[in-house]
Amino acid sequence: MRGDVHNLCLLFATAFPAGWPERTGTREPSSMEFQDKVLTCIDCGADFVFTAGEQLFFHDKQFRNEPKRCKTCKSKRVAVLTAPQTQGNAHHFSRVETRATCSQCGKETTVPFRPTQGRPIFCRECFTQKKSVATA
Repeated sequence: MRGDVHNLCLLFATAFPAGWPERTGTREPSSMEFQDKVLTCIDCGADFVFTAGEQLFFHDKQFRNEPKRCKTCKSKRVAVLTAPQTQGNAHHFSRVETRATCSQCGKETTVPFRPTQGRPIFCRECFTQKKSVATA
């Protein structure tokens, strides 16, 4: 019993240091310490402002990454991701169609995935041709 009380006192002393609830030397940054940043949206390529207030919010929530999309693109993405599925496609994932330019012939095409930067994109004809050459 006596050991339990001693352990509890030690736990309390480490959880609440002397001078608590006063600040212990570390202070929260104010919005004055953050400055507005101009970022580029990964979807539409437009510049958008990451305000000091938004940065403070991200800091308070302990978010590690800066936003990647402007408010318009983020709203569109959220709307698509949270849209209710119809009865017919309830068991299927929605297919991503991305417009891209073929790396080989330069033709405008769509691909069923989000392209990775630095990797080539092929239209159906060039893909089929490249695949047949590889198997031959």
